[in-house]
Amino acid sequence: MAKSQKKRDIPAGAVAVATNRTARRDYEILDTLECGIVLRGSEVKSLRESKVQLPEAYAIFYRGELWLVGLHISAYSHSAEAFAHDTDRRKKLLAHRDQLERWNSRVDREKLALIPLAIYFKNGRAKVDLALARGRKQHDRRQDIAKRDADREAQRAIAKSRRQR
Repeated sequence: MAKSQKKRDIPAGAVAVATNRTARRDYEILDTLECGIVLRGSEVKSLRESKVQLPEAYAIFYRGELWLVGLHISAYSHSAEAFAHDTDRRKKLLAHRDQLERWNSRVDREKLALIPLAIYFKNGRAKVDLALARGRKQHDRRQDIAKRDADREAQRAIAKSRRQR
């Protein structure tokens, strides 16, 4: 996926590696959390080259820890085969214990999903912007599109009336 510098997905001063553009379309974002990632050396180098596929990734709670599943980080081009990493292995996410417990209870209680929005480097460390999200239905997306079109038409009408004065 190409590099994206959208301000809503990454904090100021961070360098974006990948963003999940379909997440905001398919899910209603309720809350976000910045997490660290436990990576191997060749994975970090591949991330710096933006060799990552984020859209199919999701996070799960397993034994009180948060794990990122489905994140594909391609093999680093200059690493030896003996030191290469498994491209689809689970990655452990790092966050404060109280935040994990709060999110775990919300996921269990409200049947929510944990979706990564972006991966970026902040102060030389790889971070994931993780979202607590509720899936959208097809009709919800259609309503959002209709509302956006109506707002756009209203703005055009206002601009046209200002020009005619």
